Amino acid sequence: MAQQYDVIVVGLGGMGSSAAYHLAARGQRVLGLERFGPAHDQGSSHGGSRITRQAYFEDPAYVPLILRSYELWDRLQRDSGRDLLTLTGALFMGPPESRTVDGSRRTAEQWDLPHEMLDATAIRRRFPQFTPRDGEVALFERNAGVLRPEAAVEANLALASRHQATLRFHEPVVTWEEKAEKVLIKTDKAQYEADQLVICPGAWAPQLLPDLNVPLEVERQVQFWFEPQEKLEIPIFIWEGEDPKGMQVYGFPQEAEAVKVAFFRRGEPTTPQTIDRAIREEEIEYIARYLKDRVPAIPGRFLRGKTCMYTNTPDMHFVIARHPGHDRVTVACGFSGHGFKFTPVVGEILADLALTGSTGHPIALFDPGRGYPSGVE
Repeated sequence: MAQQYDVIVVGLGGMGSSAAYHLAARGQRVLGLERFGPAHDQGSSHGGSRITRQAYFEDPAYVPLILRSYELWDRLQRDSGRDLLTLTGALFMGPPESRTVDGSRRTAEQWDLPHEMLDATAIRRRFPQFTPRDGEVALFERNAGVLRPEAAVEANLALASRHQATLRFHEPVVTWEEKAEKVLIKTDKAQYEADQLVICPGAWAPQLLPDLNVPLEVERQVQFWFEPQEKLEIPIFIWEGEDPKGMQVYGFPQEAEAVKVAFFRRGEPTTPQTIDRAIREEEIEYIARYLKDRVPAIPGRFLRGKTCMYTNTPDMHFVIARHPGHDRVTVACGFSGHGFKFTPVVGEILADLALTGSTGHPIALFDPGRGYPSGVE
């Protein structure tokens, strides 16, 4: 006989661990299923650090959600006793018309977010380890900071367990189906039954959600750690170049001997089964050469690299909704490389959707039935 639960959460990375915690805290009998171990490094919620920011160049519609996330990050830190978020400030740099700068400025102005605009001379004076080109500018946001993804996932899982959630690791889901008044889930070890199913599959979305009808592409990304040539006193930065595609490089303040840097969406298509986990010499050389003209001290000694996966939608906005074809299934996927900062509020939203079918949070942007660019449907 299948084991019975109120809600089953598939995938216990950033979004799924948060959903399990929020659902269990509301008194639900929750089962969480994860194909790997807790806070693993095989998906998208690892690497020691993630950026959080409020002046959101992707779309001003994200701001109410990020502000709520800041409140929930504080609560998560307090309830778990873990240090998860450090405010460091951030520079969003590039040509004035670039999406990174102009989009951040427009959002900050629309939502009256604290910020400063700096020209190249001011950047060099206040942050002398950056070397912007004449004509480049930056938006400085003091309320940006560094999140610790593994610690955050661990905190959510610990609090979910404290609220009596059952969490099973190294147990991948094989199939799921909605049947009569229940959802049936089969893993490689057992069968389970629940009133509601929440699927947070990360890069496994194409396999677990084949009928969602959202064109998702999984992308291999590389995170790099360098020992800089000198001690770096820098904030978080996102720097958009002048190339037609608007390539962005980002980095973090130095921790111990290392500075972490990466390109934003300069990856290659992959799948969870075929991803190349090796870090190639040409990748190291390329980012070191790219940074040498911008932050000359960073391309010191290469220390290590780590791969992760982005799961991208065509418009780079998330998918968070009740499954359009299944009344008892809620989905969260397609976070397109910028989702982790939203994990607390996404967990809250998923609990709302699973239990009531709606949420008070503004999520129209994340409807899986929306139109997609370039005629993709």
